[in-house]
Amino acid sequence: MKKKKIFVLDTNVPMHDPNCCSSFKEHDVYIPIFVISELDHHKKGFDIINYNTREFTRFLDGLDDKHLFNGGVSLGSGLGKIRVIVDEKYTDYHVKVASIFSEKTMDHMIISCAYCLSIDPVNKDTEVILVSKDINFRMKAKSFGLKVEDYKTDAVIDVKSLCQTARPLKVSKEIVDSLFNEENIKFETKELINQNEPVILNPGEKNTALAVYKDGYLTLIQKDKFSPFGIKPKNSEQTFAISALLDDSISLVTIVGPAGTGKTIISLASALSKFDDAVYKEILFTRTTISVGNKEVGFLPGDINEKLSPFMQGLYDNLGVIKELNERNRRKIDDFQKDQKIHLEPISFIRGRSLVKKILIVDESQNLTPGEVKTIVTRAGEGTKMVFIGDITQIDNPYLDERSNGLSYLMDKMKGQDFYSHLTLVKGERSLLAEIAGKLL
Repeated sequence: MKKKKIFVLDTNVPMHDPNCCSSFKEHDVYIPIFVISELDHHKKGFDIINYNTREFTRFLDGLDDKHLFNGGVSLGSGLGKIRVIVDEKYTDYHVKVASIFSEKTMDHMIISCAYCLSIDPVNKDTEVILVSKDINFRMKAKSFGLKVEDYKTDAVIDVKSLCQTARPLKVSKEIVDSLFNEENIKFETKELINQNEPVILNPGEKNTALAVYKDGYLTLIQKDKFSPFGIKPKNSEQTFAISALLDDSISLVTIVGPAGTGKTIISLASALSKFDDAVYKEILFTRTTISVGNKEVGFLPGDINEKLSPFMQGLYDNLGVIKELNERNRRKIDDFQKDQKIHLEPISFIRGRSLVKKILIVDESQNLTPGEVKTIVTRAGEGTKMVFIGDITQIDNPYLDERSNGLSYLMDKMKGQDFYSHLTLVKGERSLLAEIAGKLL
């Protein structure tokens, strides 16, 4: 028989996923009372962690109070119990923990609680595991011999497979010739190719062909046919990306790649092009407001656009580049901005909205949690397109990594959907300096 387990949750777990308690199957979930105290400090606000905190607190409030603090309450059929720990023998600051961490912070009190549970003879046949998204917290707990785990329910197993560039396919010269002649041909292969996946056809000669696979057909993609708002693709990766961005049948696009690969400018130029064609009513641009190194800029005066301006400067920089291409671009973009057709949108204000006939570009989306990504994508109404761009190797959120961030989660869950396309950019195009720095630093 499997050994019974007790999972003791750190505060950041329910803040990350308010439905976390149902993820531990037949095992019991213990919530130290200190976690409730910490959650109380995060219940007010409009960010996703504030929403998750309120959601989890409401869940606890709906349980049987009598047993929640005494013995535990069943989480449902096939699941274990949930219990809030208030017993003095577990909540008193243990002398061993105090000998190393003299300061009685909430983190140390939660570790002490888990330690007391682990050494209690009552639990001698039960494995006590402390669960936290905070790596330093886990390191501290490990120093006492506690078994610790990250909360990985929404973590992606194989990130590398999600970030592959265009798939190379060996084909006959006849297939390539036929594709160039007809531009759309039926194609049968034993390889498992995802819907809307970019492929590079190689007939064994110097000449190759770029194509996109969809519904058993290959569609020819030609670099010189794309020039949204004067922005021409500089390589095959950007060509595939612009093709997906301009395809009205694709309503969700993810683009990953290091700094300088052109993710933002091609997304913005494509959005401007479709907006100019009256496909969309508005262009919305957003990103997480996390500063480099988590250095806060403090209170900012002005309206919402002025407050967001330091975080959205990438939008203005790229608009400036597109404006400089020609006078027509400058005039049109100035008109769009004057008529407030290009909006800066705080992520925290998206909840509850229904976005119809809009194109939303989410920059630095690797800093979003899976919950935040779900909140954004579920706002999509009829005729709306969403573009998530980012670099999953450059994450500023301290509780996320390559496997647990929202962008990776989105790529994993949407793979193969008819309305979804993913592109990976590798070649740097910003400048030689930026490309070399990205590789060497």
